[in-house]
Amino acid sequence: MMFENLSERLERSLKMLKGQGKITEINVAETLKDVRRALLDADVNYKVAKQFTDTVKQKALGQNVLTAVKPGEMMVKIVHDELALLMGGDTAPLNLSGNPTVILMSGLQGSGKTTFSGKLARKLKSEKGKRPLLVACDVYRPAAIEQLKVLGSQIEVPVYTEEGNTNPVQIAENAIKHAKANNLDLVIVDTAGRLAVDEPMMQEIAAIKQAIKPNETLFVVDSMTGQDAVNTAREFNDRLDFDGVVLTKLDGDTRGGAALSIRTVVTKPIKFVGTGEKLDALDVFHPARMADRILGMGDIVSLVEKAQNAYDEEEARKLQRKIAKNQFDFNDYLNQIQQIKKMGNLKDLAAMIPGVGKAIKDIDIDDNAFKGIEAIIYSMTKYERANPQIINASRRQRIARGSGTTIVEVNRMLKQFDQMRKVMKMATTMKNPMKMMRGMRRPH
Repeated sequence: MMFENLSERLERSLKMLKGQGKITEINVAETLKDVRRALLDADVNYKVAKQFTDTVKQKALGQNVLTAVKPGEMMVKIVHDELALLMGGDTAPLNLSGNPTVILMSGLQGSGKTTFSGKLARKLKSEKGKRPLLVACDVYRPAAIEQLKVLGSQIEVPVYTEEGNTNPVQIAENAIKHAKANNLDLVIVDTAGRLAVDEPMMQEIAAIKQAIKPNETLFVVDSMTGQDAVNTAREFNDRLDFDGVVLTKLDGDTRGGAALSIRTVVTKPIKFVGTGEKLDALDVFHPARMADRILGMGDIVSLVEKAQNAYDEEEARKLQRKIAKNQFDFNDYLNQIQQIKKMGNLKDLAAMIPGVGKAIKDIDIDDNAFKGIEAIIYSMTKYERANPQIINASRRQRIARGSGTTIVEVNRMLKQFDQMRKVMKMATTMKNPMKMMRGMRRPH
């Protein structure tokens, strides 16, 4: 599985902060030492790994940890956001201007250029309604031309070739004329590669670029070649100044450091990732989603964001003090219910907890789960809400009548509230809003 080792290592590293009361210089340093080691083992460039962990440390120590969020979860959020930034931050779109749009492929032999050309033609044809033309400009390897023809017939896209012509610049120029004459609005030019970077190849691809002035020049690289991929990308970029990177063979890659380093080293976005042999195994590259996959904890990230948006730090501190003094009352309870509801649909919230999503996919979680509890609380007087201990038998009967519930339901809710108060007092701090939900059962 892609990034499997890195995911496991990062998860282990970030678990170091589990159970810690707050983020400190010492526990952050320890965690990040392990994170850096995990990145280096995943073949991430040393400078990139160091810069990454330095930034994370700075951000972590400057962070006021919300009462609603555990330090470990906060750290996951910071690492996630920095990973996404490291890989480019935002998704980089393909420039499809021009009539026809001309896309030039570059890269070493064996990087997957020809296959990617076919995949891209298929994707743009089906998703954008483009009318593509594939162009065979690898005049040295008849197998490459044959491969392009096979791909073209599979996806029903014409392939332009010139038997006997050994001038790739001429072939590319003629192909564009052919596209214009035949109402084809996308030209994808597959070029020759070598087993290593060499001067004749660089001169040739630079000459093709100069002649056809493509809208997009893409550098295709085999992500399994690790640091070599990064070095090759740098050399190609120095000569070609390409627009974006395509990472192939990410499906079999358990290290994947190229994906994390390449963006920083060449400062060009990763635009696509190839994730398998099939012609539909091509994904637009989303840095944030890739960070989700690497951490295996994308759900927690969203949950932390929602908690950050819903929770007021000052309110949370006041609440902590009340819990410590066993003064948590029904007004506070009601307020916490409102906070949880503000965070969104209950089923969606529960699905954000890692491991829960699949378990509840076929279960209906009623968004009105708190209605009975709210009705009971709203039927209390202000004094009763602030002083739960005074609610005697006659008051309970009045509250049941006023809320349209039974005395059994009122008793059950009061008992749950009492148990919850005891648990909260014991913990003296409410770490996570989701914990509150354990004590909240809908009265039957």
